[in-house]
Amino acid sequence: MLFNNILKTIENIVPTRNFNLSYIILDSVFILILIGLLIYQKKYVTLIWSLFGGILYFIVDYGYFYWISHSRQVLVDGVSSQWTTALVLLWMSLSYGITNFLFIWLCLKKDKYLKEYLILIILWWMVVPSIASIGGSNNIQTLRTTGAYHGAMAIILIVGYVGLIIYNLTTKTKMINILWLNLIGISVQFCWEFALLVNGIRPLNEASLTTLIINSVIETNLGMPYIYLIYISVYKHFNENLSRRKSVDSIDSTPLTQA
Repeated sequence: MLFNNILKTIENIVPTRNFNLSYIILDSVFILILIGLLIYQKKYVTLIWSLFGGILYFIVDYGYFYWISHSRQVLVDGVSSQWTTALVLLWMSLSYGITNFLFIWLCLKKDKYLKEYLILIILWWMVVPSIASIGGSNNIQTLRTTGAYHGAMAIILIVGYVGLIIYNLTTKTKMINILWLNLIGISVQFCWEFALLVNGIRPLNEASLTTLIINSVIETNLGMPYIYLIYISVYKHFNENLSRRKSVDSIDSTPLTQA
C-alpha cells in the first residue's frame, strides 16, 4: 500500500516553470561567462564535459521527452509551436546541462577553485529571477509530466549504485565513497530546484515539496555512478589541459575513496 501511494505520488508530479525572455537572455550571458572562465583557466577537459552535459540534456529533453514520450510542453503566451519549443529547450538544456555537469565535475576533482565556482553558480541561480523580473511578466511556461519515465530513472539509479556497492563489498583495494557521490548528485539538483521554487519560477503548490525531493534524489543523482567511471577513465589518459597523461599513478582519486 505504501509503495503504491509513493508510486502514485511520483506519477502525478508535473514540474512547471514560468519565466520571461529576459531570464533566457541573462542566463545565456552567464553561461558564456562561465565558458570564458574555463577557457581562461585552461580547464579544457572540464569545458568539454560541461558542453557534453548541455548536448546530452537537449537530446533527452527535446528528443525523448518532447518527441518520443510527449511529456514535455512549452507555451509562449499560451501558444505552443515546434520552433519555440526547440529554442526554449535548447537554452534550458545548455543552461542546466552545462552548470550541472560543471558543478559535478569540479566536485569530483575537488578543484582548487571549487568554492568560487559553486558560489558563482548557486548565487546566480538565486538572483537571476529577480533581475529578470525587470523585463516584464513571465509569459513563457514549460510543463513536464513525469509518470512516463521516473520509474525508468529509478531503475538506472538503483543499478548504478548497487553496482558500486557490490564493488565495495568485494574489492581488496580502495573503496568508492558512495555517500560522497550521493551528496554531489542530490545537492546539484536540489540547489537549482530550490532556487526555482523560492523565486516563483516553479509554482508553489501542494506538490512542490514532493517535486523538490523526488527530482533531487533521482534526476541528476541517477547518473553519478556512471559519471564517476567516466571521470576516472578520462583522467587516466588526459590532464586538464588535454595533454596526454604520462602516468596513471598520478591520478588523485582520494576524495572519492575510503579505506
